[in-house]
Amino acid sequence: MDNLTHSLVGALIGQAGLKRKTGLAMPALVIGANLPDVDAACFFWLEGVQHLGFRRGITHGPIAWVLLPLILAGVLWWFDRWQASRGRRPEGRLPVHFGWLYALGFIACLSHPALDWLNSYGIRLLEPFSSRWFYGDTLFIIDVWLWALMGFATWFSLRRERLGGQWRRPAAIALIATSIYILGNGLITGVAERSFRERAVHDVLIASPVPIVPWKREMLWIDDSTRWVRADWNLFKPSGAAKPLADEQCLTFVGDTDGRKAFDAFWFWSRAPFFEPMPGGGVILRDARFYDPRARGRFSLPLPGWQCGPSISVRAEEAPRP
Repeated sequence: MDNLTHSLVGALIGQAGLKRKTGLAMPALVIGANLPDVDAACFFWLEGVQHLGFRRGITHGPIAWVLLPLILAGVLWWFDRWQASRGRRPEGRLPVHFGWLYALGFIACLSHPALDWLNSYGIRLLEPFSSRWFYGDTLFIIDVWLWALMGFATWFSLRRERLGGQWRRPAAIALIATSIYILGNGLITGVAERSFRERAVHDVLIASPVPIVPWKREMLWIDDSTRWVRADWNLFKPSGAAKPLADEQCLTFVGDTDGRKAFDAFWFWSRAPFFEPMPGGGVILRDARFYDPRARGRFSLPLPGWQCGPSISVRAEEAPRP
């Protein structure tokens, strides 16, 4: 999910009452909720699409869940001591308890992979012990309804607190409502998958959430002619006509992958890879989840000199990674 969503979850956890456990609790919760995205620093040393094979991996896995909150708690604890030594520590700040800083950072850090798992982009939850990708197919990566719900609840809770009213309850209610909203979206995805399961002859089926409209899904699967097809599904109008994702596409290729870091990264990340021939020769490696013929660079990789492989029947175990 986007960083605003992560930040609002951390803030609501604090406003539900946990921020009273120690000084600097809110920074621990909000920063901790975003901390796994420290892997975005890879953009400084990786080129092109190589970041796809690095992100949502090691910093989102079990070792990071333990170490990142520990580092955060240490930094915040040091910061409090540093302010005190210079006489700049705010008088109204609660005593800082290292154990509580770590516990709150740990809770917030866990919320990050839990939310990232919910979309179709994927996350390697077990890295470095396993590089398997996990997909929740429940929420679009930016959900404006979550922004509205959690943003209003955070503002309302803070306002109540300033006025001396009951400020914990609005945050707790918002967290419960958020959980119900996520559960409802998960059930919608399950209904969509059951509706299309028989069409996915190669046992590869993706229900991608779409922006703004939570009762719709973009359904993707490989048909019996070994090409990716899509259909727009609506909870209130379940039937959806299937159409090829691209006019020309293939699932196999002829080309040399040795020494191609970009190809290796894209292929490792891709859940639904396919090749689209380019005019004049060569192919473009794409992912069906993010197909846009006008898009360049981020979710596509031009491969000049390559060509589509022979047309073959795709078995389930040979199909793109589910």
